[in-house]
Amino acid sequence: MPLITDPYFYLVSIPAVLLLGMSKSGFGAGFGSLAVPMMALAVTVPQAAAILMPVLLVMDLLGMAAFRNNVDRQLLKFLLPFGLLGIVIGTLLFKLLDARVVAGIVGAFTLLFLAQRLLFPPKPDTKPPPRWVGAILTAASGFTSFVAHAGGPPINAYVIPMRLSPLLFTGTMAFFFFFVNIAKWIPYAWLGLIDLRNMTTSLALLPFAPIGVWVGVRIAHRIQPRLFYRLIYAGMFLTGVKLLWDAWG
Repeated sequence: MPLITDPYFYLVSIPAVLLLGMSKSGFGAGFGSLAVPMMALAVTVPQAAAILMPVLLVMDLLGMAAFRNNVDRQLLKFLLPFGLLGIVIGTLLFKLLDARVVAGIVGAFTLLFLAQRLLFPPKPDTKPPPRWVGAILTAASGFTSFVAHAGGPPINAYVIPMRLSPLLFTGTMAFFFFFVNIAKWIPYAWLGLIDLRNMTTSLALLPFAPIGVWVGVRIAHRIQPRLFYRLIYAGMFLTGVKLLWDAWG
């Protein structure tokens, strides 16, 4: 059968795609990592990740178009090589790691980062994390993005302390994840995840991608920085809890 027809799949997948689209626009950026766990309620994690590939491509292109003038190019040049390194590591370990183990690691890391921010809030003169920390977190982002499209929390932990404006943060992340997601296509095909059934199902979900991005862009251009980052923290908290739940389930 060339298309998933289970109504329950679409009941969980359509909200997941809308949420992912909003996160790609910058609004609720932490919530995007919930997409695969939500879809995994109906299909396996690898299949959910594969189905989202064309959807992510469209969202990335829309996000880059919307924020093309809001990119920290120097930061992007630093991030990309380590993000691609994470893709390579993810490719090599994909068949060896249980998806629940990866979910648990990402969830625990996300909650630890939030706890650190709450217990030791940054001061105005606090310096961003050193570049070697950024290299590790960005490689972790590429890895978790490859395994479960959950690359947001690790890289957020590095970039958020830089206190970029909402638009600059969103634009830089849009370009970063475009290149990371493009780099996944060949390894996904090599692993047998790009097949007719998954791609046809993705096309059925595709119309909801621009809707989510449009809603998020509208909000991102009007939101105050303080509220913007509070929403990111809220999204990261829900993501961490959901991923830990998946790991223990």
